Parts: sequence; structure tokens; C-alpha cells
Amino acid sequence: MYPYIRMFKELWKFRNAAPLTILEPHVSTHRVWPQDIDPWRELNNGRTLTLFDLGRIPMARRMGFHRVARENRWGITVAGNSTRYRRRVTLFTKLTQVSRVIGWDARFVYLEQSFWRGEECTSAMLLRSGFISKAGLVAPSAVLRALGQPEESPELPQWVRDWIAADAGRIWPPAR
Repeated sequence: MYPYIRMFKELWKFRNAAPLTILEPHVSTHRVWPQDIDPWRELNNGRTLTLFDLGRIPMARRMGFHRVARENRWGITVAGNSTRYRRRVTLFTKLTQVSRVIGWDARFVYLEQSFWRGEECTSAMLLRSGFISKAGLVAPSAVLRALGQPEESPELPQWVRDWIAADAGRIWPPAR
């Protein structure tokens, strides 16, 4: 089940936090609870992705997206990701999460999220996100204009461009 109580706790925790511009990072802390672990007594890979949600949602709110989404009837969807799991994370571990927008193109916004245990990165994710309406994808430039943010993206790092190109060459739909 989705951790709605934790999501509302994160939104409450950051309700008075300073607004963020599109390129400022959102930093949050999270604890690994019994419902987050797998049979090997470590943070479940799927739950890691859900915990990354708990960083993106307050970040989007701090950027003002909730306001423009309500006004324009927009939503946000995940359109792809690539996650690296590098360190074992066990029960009751406290993690710091850093969520930041890297840049955008004509269709998607690219974010990087990472979990840190002290100075050690335990996992990191590159995520492609789209803004959606009943008519389909909304151009990031339109969303940024509504937010009063710069519409021109910083240059995407080469590793992000490589990922975009590799994903574009992926067969879709996959073989059955």
C-alpha cells in the first residue's frame, strides 16, 4: 500500500519551508521502517522508488506546482527512470535524500535523486517526468512559464543525454 501517512507527514513538515526555484535541491530525511524491508532485511528496491516519491512531492509543492496544477488541471507522471543501488540499507537506518531538477527538453523534465547515509551515497536515480493534462503531455516550457521560472533549460549533462539516446533506441513494446 502507498505510504499516504508518510507523504502527508512530509508535506506537513515542509509546509512553511522556503519556496524553491526550479534548479534548487530539496533535502529531506527518511527512516527505514519494518514495512520498507524485504526478506533479506534490507530496504526493498521498490520501496526505494516510493521513498523517492516522498522527496519529489514536497519538492514540487515548494516549487509552486500544486498551484499551477490546480489552476490548469495538470498532473505529473513518471515517464522512465534508471536507479543505481550501491550500498545495503537496513532497518531503522536514517537516510538523507537530495532531490533536484537537472534540466528539461521539449517533452520531459529530468531529475536526479539520491539517498545518503552520512557521507556515503546508498542509491541514486535519474528520472524522466512529464506534466500531463487531459490533452496529453504539457511542454515543460508552458509549466515553467506558469511558475514564473526560466523556460530555457541548462545544458543536460552528457550522461543524461546518453541515457535519453539509449532509451530512445529501446524496442517498444518489448517482446511478449
